[in-house]
Amino acid sequence: MIQDKRVLVVVPARGGSKGVKLKNIRPLNGRPLIHYTGELVKQLKYVDRAVVSTDHVGIAAEAKAVGLDVPFYRPPELSGDRVGDLEVLQHALTETEKIDGITYDMVVMLQPTCPQRTIEHVTQTIERCAEGDYDAVWTVSPTDLKYHPLKQLQIDADGNLCHFDQRGRQIIARQQLQPTYTRNGAAYAISRTCLLEKKSIMGDKVSAVVIDEQLVSIDTLEDMQQVERLVA
Repeated sequence: MIQDKRVLVVVPARGGSKGVKLKNIRPLNGRPLIHYTGELVKQLKYVDRAVVSTDHVGIAAEAKAVGLDVPFYRPPELSGDRVGDLEVLQHALTETEKIDGITYDMVVMLQPTCPQRTIEHVTQTIERCAEGDYDAVWTVSPTDLKYHPLKQLQIDADGNLCHFDQRGRQIIARQQLQPTYTRNGAAYAISRTCLLEKKSIMGDKVSAVVIDEQLVSIDTLEDMQQVERLVA
């Protein structure tokens, strides 16, 4: 709890990942991927409850083995690859509140695919959300200016190359570029009101925790290999 707000951690871990089969329990340096998140959750302050949202018995077993609770299973309609984070978090929040008989004021999403996250990353996210009374706070990473949105190009149906954003034509020097950021998946803190009433994981009043060190969000086998090297 922080500032009288109950905090629920949700670890979303479905079984049908397309890029890497059963990615959430695939070994990373000899340990199932979800174990890294489970071990971190044990060390977090402010957390009143932590649950895993999964549709897979194998993932549930590994989650329980590392001390995470699996009080419900995710229904099939929320287990496809086109289901968004919003629906998964809404379901996890309402199911946990029903089971526990209490209300949680903030949901913190910790995806297993970011094993490099630290206690400090998550703690800063929770604190900023609570103290600033934000709808949501996301962790982000600075975008390399070489890949700035105004430098992006596209090829149209006729094979013509053009700027994705026509404002890019005016960019001459990198000093003209305003910094941009990408979400890195380390942590999301979202208020109950934002999820259930505004029906959003972002809402209207949003802030960020900027993480400068390199983080990899695992989607492919190559990502797994890169993270293994970084974690080792």
